[in-house]
Amino acid sequence: MELSESLTHKNGRQRKPVLPNSDMGERESKLEVEGDEEALLPNSDRADRRAQTHKGIKGELGNVSLLLFLYVLQGIPLGLAGSIPLIMQSKNVSYKDQAYFSFVFWPFSLKLFWAPLVDSVYLKQFGRRKSWLVPTQYLLGLFMLYLSLTVDSMLQMDGQKGPDVITLTAVFFLLAFLAATQDIAVDGWALTMLSRENVGYASTCNSVGQTAGYFLGNVLFLALESADFCNKYLRFEPQERGIVTLSDFLFFWGIVFMVSTTLVAILKKENGKPHHAKKKPREETQGVMETYKLLFSIIKMPTVFTFCALLLTAKVGFSAADAVTGLKLVEAGVPKEQLALLAVPMVPLQILLPLVISKYTAGPRPLDIFYKAFPFRLLIGLEYALLVWWTPSVRQEEGFPVYYYAVVLLSYAVHQVALYSMYVACMAFHAKVSDPVIGGTYMTLLNTVTNLGGNWPSTLALWLVDPLTSKECHGAPGQTCGSIEEAGLCVREGGSCVTSLDGYYVESVVCVLIGLCWWIFFGKRMKRLQEESPSAWHCRVAK
Repeated sequence: MELSESLTHKNGRQRKPVLPNSDMGERESKLEVEGDEEALLPNSDRADRRAQTHKGIKGELGNVSLLLFLYVLQGIPLGLAGSIPLIMQSKNVSYKDQAYFSFVFWPFSLKLFWAPLVDSVYLKQFGRRKSWLVPTQYLLGLFMLYLSLTVDSMLQMDGQKGPDVITLTAVFFLLAFLAATQDIAVDGWALTMLSRENVGYASTCNSVGQTAGYFLGNVLFLALESADFCNKYLRFEPQERGIVTLSDFLFFWGIVFMVSTTLVAILKKENGKPHHAKKKPREETQGVMETYKLLFSIIKMPTVFTFCALLLTAKVGFSAADAVTGLKLVEAGVPKEQLALLAVPMVPLQILLPLVISKYTAGPRPLDIFYKAFPFRLLIGLEYALLVWWTPSVRQEEGFPVYYYAVVLLSYAVHQVALYSMYVACMAFHAKVSDPVIGGTYMTLLNTVTNLGGNWPSTLALWLVDPLTSKECHGAPGQTCGSIEEAGLCVREGGSCVTSLDGYYVESVVCVLIGLCWWIFFGKRMKRLQEESPSAWHCRVAK
């Protein structure tokens, strides 16, 4: 769990920065294809459509509201998944267990591999998108209702044993998989639900809705679940539990999913003809095998293959800072709900940063910004390590002072500047080099590789924290703490295991060194890709 995930919502998936993965994130490039088609219209036709836009959106407020609501629903399971590592960390699970759970954030990065199936297989009578949306959301609702009955035992809320990490990972992985499938269906439906002149509102619904859903499922849930937060800010008489429990929250949203999906299935007609003159965008109907062959032909191109290899390795240097820092702060005693609430003052910055940075990435060499921001983000990783080292010395009996949270917030804000600089530059380069003939598939492939380049180093970084950590047994001569069994024996002999070398600090230094090597030896290679001719990026597909 990276610090940015702890304080915001991504995706993994590492949350997609809201253009906001994120990424915080990734834009579904089908919308861009529609923009390309719009550009082919005669000038007079485009002018007429622009003149209708202001008036037309009033007639489609219902469709816009439905899209916004569907994206909010999508963000709920993602937010809940993002809160589980923080809850597990407060129960002192191992970082190996956290690495297992980090696979939950992979489906959104891998959805490209089953998206062609969702686009091509459907029941025509029911609707191309509803054929997947309705059963997927019913399954999401059922899973949430099931979890509301079992999640306490999985997390071992009674405190007798540790959380059942394998079961939690399997269940939340399925939730994330279903949410990713729902995302594919909603993104596709957005193109035909809205008229051509209003289809641009789909991306707004995506970013706003998914962000709001993640906020509800992560930040709001962690705050209301915390007894300390509720007693301090929301109650007159202290109680032992928060206002809501994880079971209550899952049950409520499970019911919302079931009811809303039933209403959409019955009341919303996907195939009905519009009663107004606005032309609906045309959907692509490419076959499953054709799409997979196209992806393979793109990845085989030398320039694309090189670029993908660089994208898959570029974020190794940031993995310790991004994946482990937030969990280390919770381990050091920082309340998880306070970390989550620090996302709130970051929202204006996350909105403004892409707007500002895009002015510098709009030219012919957007990756220059990526290259310049890279070493600064590496240095922030070292600053994060210092922040974790400093945290225990600041802790007081009543908690942490205000100035400590100010330092954390400032550190995170600087990190966001570097992160967004690299992200926006990368997305700008994707748009620049993507073959316009197959822009949707091309952009989605590059976005998928970019996200995977952040997922696997984060999982590996979590996995390696425990093996790199050294502990000694104090108070029981002759005992060691090299394994769980040895640590238990140390305690039974009257000793205690004390960390002599935290693997997080080892990782932080090693990752920065790896990142510097990548920047020196491969950073310039990445910049030189901007000098390739457009034909080097265009895919020659047999007609």
